[in-house]
Amino acid sequence: MINYKHKVIAASTVGIGILSACSPQGEKTGNEQEKPNIIVIYLDDLGYGDVSSYGATEIETSNIDFLAENGVRFTNAYSSSATSSPSRYALLTGRYPWKNKNAKILPGTAPLIIDTAEMTLPKMLKEEGYHTGIVGKWHLGLGDGYVNWNEEVKPGPNQVGFDYSHIIAATQDRVPTVYIENGIVQGLDPEDSIFIDYQNNFEGEPTGKDNPELLKMMWHHGHNSSIVNGIPRIGFMKGGKLAQWVDEDMADYFLALAQDYIKTHKDEPFFLYYALQQPHVPRTPHPRFVGKSGMGPRGDVILEADWCIGELIKTVEEEGIAENTLIIFSSDNGPVLNDGYYDDAVEKLGNHNPFGSLRGGKYSLFEAGTRVPFITYWKGKIQPSVSDALISQIDITSSLAMLTGNDFRGEDSKQLLDVLTGESTQGRENLILEATTRTALRSGDWILIPPYKGPAVNKHVNIELGNSKEYQLYNLKEDLSQQNNLAHSDKEKLEEMIAVFEQIRGKDFGNIENLELK
Repeated sequence: MINYKHKVIAASTVGIGILSACSPQGEKTGNEQEKPNIIVIYLDDLGYGDVSSYGATEIETSNIDFLAENGVRFTNAYSSSATSSPSRYALLTGRYPWKNKNAKILPGTAPLIIDTAEMTLPKMLKEEGYHTGIVGKWHLGLGDGYVNWNEEVKPGPNQVGFDYSHIIAATQDRVPTVYIENGIVQGLDPEDSIFIDYQNNFEGEPTGKDNPELLKMMWHHGHNSSIVNGIPRIGFMKGGKLAQWVDEDMADYFLALAQDYIKTHKDEPFFLYYALQQPHVPRTPHPRFVGKSGMGPRGDVILEADWCIGELIKTVEEEGIAENTLIIFSSDNGPVLNDGYYDDAVEKLGNHNPFGSLRGGKYSLFEAGTRVPFITYWKGKIQPSVSDALISQIDITSSLAMLTGNDFRGEDSKQLLDVLTGESTQGRENLILEATTRTALRSGDWILIPPYKGPAVNKHVNIELGNSKEYQLYNLKEDLSQQNNLAHSDKEKLEEMIAVFEQIRGKDFGNIENLELK
């Protein structure tokens, strides 16, 4: 049994201000202090090399850098998956996404993939007196698979622990292209009902494939169905014209909501999950940011997101709560350039390298798929430092439970509060990484990628996926770019890694090319 009292007292002695000591049985001892506000800032497809504090030289992310320079900047931090929905599932549940067969890239009509009976990060914080809110991208499914978008949409964020939610259902490139507040589509004309179908178009509705003359952004692959605001989407939508968002206004829209949430709940402990849509496609910067990066829309929306973060930090400061607010910043997965639209992401890249020195990218089992920027900031509580500790977003749940005096521990979430706050560099020993249902093992300085069937490169996005007919074994301390496969030359280490992988993951993990050692 974990001695929670010992853990809490040990953490509090290093100045983090742990808020409620617990007995070995997990009961509060009555010396509660004021609990900190918690803000998770979560970007979408931001790469390890997209941030100037992580080495980018062609773009300046000054507000993200402020967090990094005054907090803990992690160099060995991971999302749980190389794609969006699985990472978000792990973040909120503390559970590996590969344990949930539905935790994969979801269409806009997918049912909710978090069981409403399951403990979640917001539910846990509600138990500790927090008001909980989400503003921004959801992409974890809504309803039971048969949603009537013209009525209250549930279950959703409000049924898994959020007191307040104002979201987009999936991604900016998927229908429905509407904002949903606490289950209700905003601005909907009851005489213009919304209909959604991911298989068949509605009679008379134009599409990107058939009506290119209506487009202001051309599709490259996959994004050629219904047209909203001159942009072709994934899936078909009819109706709801007054409710449809204006893409260029989305960043301002969600920022205003996040600021209002902070101002409204500053006098009580709150948890805000601020899930920005940038730099996911379609990249649609507000006119204020068009051309600002010199890299086209992708660079422009990164600068836009950085500005939003700066405005959010300013709000926290102006409301007088900075000293009692923990901010966690990260991205759901690694970067991608051309992800479905012609938007000059490749052509205007110049010397910028979103992947840093890492191999792969979004969708990939190589490092650039899941190793992401990760920063913790707490004014006056966290001292500036750079940490090489191995840590995952999946660990946030258990660590915040420890911070707030709750005895919940996520199934796969490690309690690493002292690592999050920079008081320790002793992170995880092992971590399972995922990319579109394929999994790999990070253990110490090593990474093992089993042999998987499938193409070596996603030809649409021009990213190496990590698939091979052979085992791949890399020493990341010596070979961060994963150029030297040691599977043949270090058989002893290979067998050790396979044993650890199978102990955690099991032997049946699908799509295997050949499990025999060669």
